[in-house]
Amino acid sequence: MNLVKTGIDGLDAILYGGIPELSQIVVAGGPGAGKTLLSFEFLYKNAKMGNPGVFFALEETANKVIENAKSAFPSFEDIDELIDKGLLTINSEDPASHLQQTEGSTTYEFGRIISDIEAIVSSAKATRVVIDSISLLDILVNDPLTYRRSMLALISNLRRMGVTSILTAELSSPERAKLEFKSEFFIFDGIIIMYQVGEEEKRKLAMEVIKMRGNKHSFVTTPYEITPRGFKVYAAEEQQTFKY
Repeated sequence: MNLVKTGIDGLDAILYGGIPELSQIVVAGGPGAGKTLLSFEFLYKNAKMGNPGVFFALEETANKVIENAKSAFPSFEDIDELIDKGLLTINSEDPASHLQQTEGSTTYEFGRIISDIEAIVSSAKATRVVIDSISLLDILVNDPLTYRRSMLALISNLRRMGVTSILTAELSSPERAKLEFKSEFFIFDGIIIMYQVGEEEKRKLAMEVIKMRGNKHSFVTTPYEITPRGFKVYAAEEQQTFKY
């Protein structure tokens, strides 16, 4: 099986080489865990490897996504250059327009979003995709069965387009002890959870690979940091002082 390297320091190690090609992965966590930044770095590092990627933002404008990435990762000095070369495409939807939809039009709206994603991915000839975040789509559809069917359609389309993708999702709690999986998570090929552990100013960040279909992976809950040079996911030998 071909593996897609994330390029993120330490993450490929716990994934035993990377994400299986053509997989659709959900990255879930609470506010402040860094889901959006992690998925952006995945696209950025792959763009530098020559793999075109599309970041599809459902909750922020494209300019805000770029601004936040530049602020968090000042060492990523060639973001604009990668965008100009077509290796990195940032696209956004107005979240207010989704939430104004009537109950009868939500399925149509979901279908329109899928069509938009497909058109942009095709235009950019992208092989890597990020959708941030599917939690807004959950609010949009507001019916568990319809939402699950819609997500299956989205994942099916991404597979048909031949892309490897990360889709972010919000968790109801950032703490591992209170983790509750939404049933739709299990339709994805992989699940990565990002936690915040500890109390207040002593909070630490950690991630866990719950599932990665078609490839072995570490089952250890692994600490990480968000640094100006990108994410740092700590290997087992670096975790001696980390307490959960």
